Amino acid sequence: MTADTHDAQVDLAATRDAAARSRRLSGLGFALLSAASFGLSGSLATGLLDAGWTAGAAVTARILLAAAVLLIPSLLALRGRWSLLAKNWKLIAAYGAFAVAGCQLAFFNAVGRMEVGVALLIEFTSPVAVIGWMWFRHQQRPGRLTLVGALLAAMGLVLVLDLISGADVDTVGVLWALGAMAGAAVYWVLSADESNGLPPIVLAGGGLLAGGLILLVAGLVGIVPFAAPLTDVTFVDAVVPWWVPIIGLGVVTAALAYVLGIAAGRRLGSRLASFMGLMEVVAALVFAWLLLGQAPAPIQLAGGALILLGVIVVKSGERSTADAPVEPLQSRA
Repeated sequence: MTADTHDAQVDLAATRDAAARSRRLSGLGFALLSAASFGLSGSLATGLLDAGWTAGAAVTARILLAAAVLLIPSLLALRGRWSLLAKNWKLIAAYGAFAVAGCQLAFFNAVGRMEVGVALLIEFTSPVAVIGWMWFRHQQRPGRLTLVGALLAAMGLVLVLDLISGADVDTVGVLWALGAMAGAAVYWVLSADESNGLPPIVLAGGGLLAGGLILLVAGLVGIVPFAAPLTDVTFVDAVVPWWVPIIGLGVVTAALAYVLGIAAGRRLGSRLASFMGLMEVVAALVFAWLLLGQAPAPIQLAGGALILLGVIVVKSGERSTADAPVEPLQSRA
């Protein structure tokens, strides 16, 4: 091997390393923005619920508006490749049914029977489910740092959700919360799949449309109560028309959040992206403070710091254990 050939190979390796670092950094940025966008939904929805909206009506409006926002961009991203939709219709349907509609329906049924904090804690154990799935399905055994990061993040969630004082647990509610956890895990796994060829915005738009239609049907047949009074909505420092939080829910907390989440998953892998998603809890606390006047307690701030530390530890563990590509849904019998 000549010196010039060796130098060229070194330069190529350095270029690839720089590209990988840039891809991961952009993935972390997308993940944080996605978590912040998702975290805003709780505060906006609370305003609507206080104004008389039912949870089913609010989430259905949110998802269908997001699907409408992403319709034209999704069609443009396809660039006439309609065969991608035909090839991946099962994936899109599964994404809409489980990662969107199923997750939302399960969570709302859970909070109808148990405290919101407990339901959230169960749902946000989804990264553990992701680790288990990647280990079982793809033989990606988690390293020590990944497990330590998982433990730190779980401890942080307990503090953030202020569960130290104890909470009543309903068995049926726990089962619904576990369903929401499974839906969240499906979201992270499917979002990280690049092998299907679907642009992120197409998967998000198609999944939101499918999920929104499922929720709409569920409301029409009476599975989910629907009520949507067109009255003003009150927040801490403002009274706004009902359509303002609806637009925020649809455009920011759904359309933008799902697209950014999928983009993050494809850059970081499902495990790391799912742990970054835990920052949604911290974002939700901040927005609740700003919009609803619900200031986080010191113990919750300490929990947020633990979550961040857990994410950093998991990120360190991911450097030595990269995610393997997830197989297309159609190939799984």
